[in-house]
Amino acid sequence: QAQLVESGGGLVQSGGSLRLSCAASGLTFSSYVMGWFRQAPGKEREFVAAITRSGGSTDYADSVKDRFTISRDNAKNTVYLQMNSQKPEDTAVYYCAGTRVWADRRTMRAYDYWGQGAQVTVSS
Repeated sequence: QAQLVESGGGLVQSGGSLRLSCAASGLTFSSYVMGWFRQAPGKEREFVAAITRSGGSTDYADSVKDRFTISRDNAKNTVYLQMNSQKPEDTAVYYCAGTRVWADRRTMRAYDYWGQGAQVTVSS
């Protein structure tokens, strides 16, 4: 069955960088729009970024624009989230997810597959 596995989370100081990876298996990776969401303690899960099947277009939440970069390698069935200039408010569990519908990329219910999440903690 389809599986998404995140890695690369951890603890980083404010202003630092981390790169998350999400490895996909059991699905035709290049057929899916891939997204990243995050959920902070006591808050709802929110959209972070998404990338088209080819990687030619991306979309970002305003809160991470110009700091985070989403990319993908279809040969490796992997999507990445490079996080720079991190802030304490970036602390959350980060989830990768896959959907077939670019138009609904910011909507959680549009996603068919989800990873288990990776904890990112940014200390001040």
